[in-house]
Amino acid sequence: MKCPYCSANNDRVVDSRESKAGVTIRRRRECLACKRRFTSYEQIEDIPYMVVKSDGTRQEFSRKKLLNGLLKACEKRPVSVKQLDAIVDTAEARLHAAKDREIATSEIGALLMDRLRSLDPIAFVRFASVYRRFEDVGAFMEEVRALVEESS
Repeated sequence: MKCPYCSANNDRVVDSRESKAGVTIRRRRECLACKRRFTSYEQIEDIPYMVVKSDGTRQEFSRKKLLNGLLKACEKRPVSVKQLDAIVDTAEARLHAAKDREIATSEIGALLMDRLRSLDPIAFVRFASVYRRFEDVGAFMEEVRALVEESS
């Protein structure tokens, strides 16, 4: 491993630990040339999970994109990042449980909306308005009416 301080290519491993439930190995290393220590991480390279969009294109699954969309929907709402992380964890778990390494955006969107509906109705409506791409106010109002009837 190349030393980030002196660029020497001679080091020794001081300590190794598993992190993230054994998915990553953290190694503390010491450069034998300059005696400084640094950390490296090892991960198994695996085939990425793909998301099939409504137009048929495929894109690599991005946890960050999901979380950003939820954060935008929950802006100025009493929803914690921890709660949103749990929703994204659920979506990611569904993807990992699937036989193949692809999932439709419609399936992810339905799961996220279902979780948001029970968490915060306003955030749900915000997310649904973007996800479902309401073409007119009537379609949007139908969704709001259904939500009001459900809470009554």
